[in-house]
Amino acid sequence: MIPRYARPEMTDIWEPATKFRIWYEIEAHACDAQAELGVIPKENAQAVWTAKDAVFDVARIDEIEAVTKHDVIAFLTHLAEHVGADQARFVHQGMTSSDVLDTCLNVQLMRAADLLIADMDKLLAALKRRAFEHKDTVRIGRSHGIHAEPTTMGLTFARFYAEMERGRRRLLAAREEIATGAISGAVGTFANIDPAVEEHVCRQMGLKPETISTQVIPRDRHAMFFATLGVIASSMENIAIEIRHMQRTEVLEAEEFFSKGQKGSSAMPHKRNPVLTENLTGLARLVRMTVVPAMENVALWHERDISHSSVERGIAPDATVTLDFALNRLAGVIDKLVIYPENMLANMNKFKGLVMSQRVLLALTQAGVSREDAYRLVQRNAMKVWEQGKDFKEELLADAEVTAALSPAEIEEKFDLGYHTKHVDTIFARVFGAE
Repeated sequence: MIPRYARPEMTDIWEPATKFRIWYEIEAHACDAQAELGVIPKENAQAVWTAKDAVFDVARIDEIEAVTKHDVIAFLTHLAEHVGADQARFVHQGMTSSDVLDTCLNVQLMRAADLLIADMDKLLAALKRRAFEHKDTVRIGRSHGIHAEPTTMGLTFARFYAEMERGRRRLLAAREEIATGAISGAVGTFANIDPAVEEHVCRQMGLKPETISTQVIPRDRHAMFFATLGVIASSMENIAIEIRHMQRTEVLEAEEFFSKGQKGSSAMPHKRNPVLTENLTGLARLVRMTVVPAMENVALWHERDISHSSVERGIAPDATVTLDFALNRLAGVIDKLVIYPENMLANMNKFKGLVMSQRVLLALTQAGVSREDAYRLVQRNAMKVWEQGKDFKEELLADAEVTAALSPAEIEEKFDLGYHTKHVDTIFARVFGAE
């Protein structure tokens, strides 16, 4: 993660000071549970809490780790410096490092998910507002990048809303799946620590006890979490690509807000580039880049190895920080997106009625013409529009084979734009519910 693409609310989750604070809480809650079970003296457990207002010195912990070559031991040594060596002698009783590391990581991922869910709520609100604003703003739908049939800008926003709402539900499920903790000791057998300790720590940290851990929490949970972030990033890029297309000079149906004093190019003063959505396309790649390593972390040797550890130190902050920034940026883009309805109509009419070809085809078949002949008749006239700039309706009216099956009034009726938007309200009700 780099500061350019990071927001402090998310980066704070991944700061070393935050991590050490979570480690401390895990250890202190474990001491409480151990004392309740009579494993350690209650006064020792209470003594650990005397450090609750302490500021853990990251530099000092790093200094100790330089000697111990073990991060958790370095932290425990520093904790003893706060509460006293004798009072701290029962800290980490029966636990192993992964109990602290994995439980902490899942707390951080859970907190990150909460921020990302709030980000998605912000984006969904913007998409919904713009969908209703442009529910009836007609634009041409495209397949393969080529004019297809009329749709509305509201439907475009609505389908992005529906996609992101599915992403939000997936993220809620991923948050639930990742919200587990493990305080099960070496190789996960609880040989040196009672399962009640795990239950207490998890309850205090807002987690569920892991169903069965080895010496680590199973990494399929994490793989699903990062895969979900990757899907959300892809949906984000899907929206960004549409906006980038709409902002092309030849299209110009919408564009990113261009603020006063903004410059588009160091060489060409006329330029207004879709820089934010291009940036979002790149950020989506960065988030997706973390998915495969998360998948590869699932396979570990026996009850534990640390091949996953270095990976997660990178991908956990990188994926969550980047996606958090990107979702906020996209919400801002949608909120301020400039829409050009007149250009949408002009683009749709560029080929003079050609987009109504399917209606004419269907009408001919309804009038008794075989589908093969109907297709031939419609395509014959459509190609004149493509190649010679003719008017589609006029060509149909001048075609004796067409008028033998359809009257001029019937042909005229097939060019009613409202025909294509008659079910917009039905689609909106499906997406947003009855409103």
